[in-house]
Amino acid sequence: MSADDLEIAGQFLATLAMVAKTGERKLLYPFLASDVEWVMPQCALIGIDEVREQLIWITEPESFDLEFEATGLRDLGDGRIVSGEHETSLLKTTGEPAHARDHRIELTIRGGKIGRYERTS
Repeated sequence: MSADDLEIAGQFLATLAMVAKTGERKLLYPFLASDVEWVMPQCALIGIDEVREQLIWITEPESFDLEFEATGLRDLGDGRIVSGEHETSLLKTTGEPAHARDHRIELTIRGGKIGRYERTS
């Protein structure tokens, strides 16, 4: 396992969790390669320009506070790192849990940048 790749993955996932809470998508861009592939069940974006223009659903939720917990970064080899992620939505008015779900995130790191992000639910 590359310690550098693991560190980049950890920093990226922590930033992604912050972006999901705040809606500050521009914090992600320094981590991404210019030809990044961003793959999610609902869409696939190719290149940093598409990510900037179309990754608009990451906004600060009006009714919920989001909490994320990354679980177990693992090296799959060739710059590929996988992590689980547990997401909990809490009602802003009461702090009570509204729902929770788990995701699998696979990252491919090339030259110190995220070349591919893939999230499955």
